[in-house]
Amino acid sequence: MDFKDAIKQLAERILKHKELVQTEEATKHSFVMPFIQTLGYDVFNPLEVVPEFVADLGIKKGEKVDYAIIKDGQPVILVECKHWSADLNPHNSQLFRYFHTTKAKFSILTNGIESRFYTDLVETNKMDEKPFFVFDIRDLRDNNIEELKKFHKNYFSHELISSTANELKYIGEMKSLIHNEVNSPTPEFVKHFAKSVYNSVITQKLLDQFTELTKKAFQYYINDLITDRLKSALIQEEDQTKEIAKDAIEQQVAETKVQTTQDELDAFNIIRSIVRKNIPLKRIVYRDAQSYFAILIDDNNRKPLCRLYFNSSKKYIALFDSNKMEIKKEITSLDDIFQYSDELLDAVKKYVAEV
Repeated sequence: MDFKDAIKQLAERILKHKELVQTEEATKHSFVMPFIQTLGYDVFNPLEVVPEFVADLGIKKGEKVDYAIIKDGQPVILVECKHWSADLNPHNSQLFRYFHTTKAKFSILTNGIESRFYTDLVETNKMDEKPFFVFDIRDLRDNNIEELKKFHKNYFSHELISSTANELKYIGEMKSLIHNEVNSPTPEFVKHFAKSVYNSVITQKLLDQFTELTKKAFQYYINDLITDRLKSALIQEEDQTKEIAKDAIEQQVAETKVQTTQDELDAFNIIRSIVRKNIPLKRIVYRDAQSYFAILIDDNNRKPLCRLYFNSSKKYIALFDSNKMEIKKEITSLDDIFQYSDELLDAVKKYVAEV
């Protein structure tokens, strides 16, 4: 089961059973521990997850955070839990106190349904007052699941998350502002548009009128945008169906003429050994064609890792630039493939980070 399916299954179970969970302790065991487990951490291994983690606060000794996720012997994520029905707003101050006493750079405040992710964007080693990312199992959008996936044990990278945290924070805040303005526009917001289309003085009566017009204009625009997206998606789906059918026919014809050589298989295993630390081996596959030997991620033509051209007197490895254009490099022996380890790892990181 992939990560997206695991999260959706967990969300379905939580929403189905939440009324049976009466206490904060039950919320931890029924909702939060499975959530941490879905992120790839063994909740029963004290080398990975420590419950009741001690975070001493100066003269206040013995203060404990509900869970600490451990990496290389140090806490990297602190998790504070509340009952599933609790409003999280009053509780971030408790987590705020824990944050600066440990080496953890991320913290999660959760009630099992909504999880708020914090770091120290504003001031180093001091937890921000506002989360940079909020994950809600009642609103499972693909982009949110992909952001959550960055916290999975197999993909966790402090540098990668930190590089996008600032952007996530401000995009989230601006989305909230836009949502509020679209549904209940402020006078300043209405005036901005009214002055652009009305050349006289904006009286209170006109302001009231333009408030309704502004709301309708945004509703019409959003509806038009959705309609255009649906049309575009239908066209793309039709094109993809034709392309898949064409590829299948071409592959069927080509397979009768293809012979996979030992050198190609050896090179494939070398490339798998290079990228295995960043991606599970089962996701790296090959397709042998008549003119080249393709190595793909997830058996997907749109995720090419590289191609091998071993069918002539000279051997080449073809890497891909940001536009997925081939760049061929001649190699004299299979050992030369190791010279391109950085490029292969960069390609893997790009696909893993893609939404």
